[in-house]
Amino acid sequence: MKKINEFRMTVEAKAVNESFCRAVCAAFAAQADPGVEEIGDIKTAVSEAVTNCIVHAYAEKGGKIYISAALLENGVLRVKVRDRGCGIADVKQAMQPLYTTKGDDRSGLGFSVMETFSDKLTVRSKVGKGTTVVIEKRLGSDGNA
Repeated sequence: MKKINEFRMTVEAKAVNESFCRAVCAAFAAQADPGVEEIGDIKTAVSEAVTNCIVHAYAEKGGKIYISAALLENGVLRVKVRDRGCGIADVKQAMQPLYTTKGDDRSGLGFSVMETFSDKLTVRSKVGKGTTVVIEKRLGSDGNA
């Protein structure tokens, strides 16, 4: 699929940057004329992915979050959220609803929320190397950008 437009950015893995990342991705998606619900879906999915980097990948010790997004010719927005944190030993297990490694402080619903608010979710991870989450969402009622 041909890219119509794309961007890349790097932010510090700090809670104050979560809303910024969410807003940037939503603003980028706006060029495809998505509906209000689609913008909300993008914001929610990106928010969860970025929060996972902050809370789980770096355990709030800090690091970098790498975000890129592309608008594809078929009206699909593809957002990649990547970290170089601790990684996930068992991605399949981590994606199960209510699974968490953080005890009672966390709900364990991050990946479930991302799946609910995207059309396709892919998670790749290597222990000690980091994790990449790819969120895809078709925008606009006719699928054309």
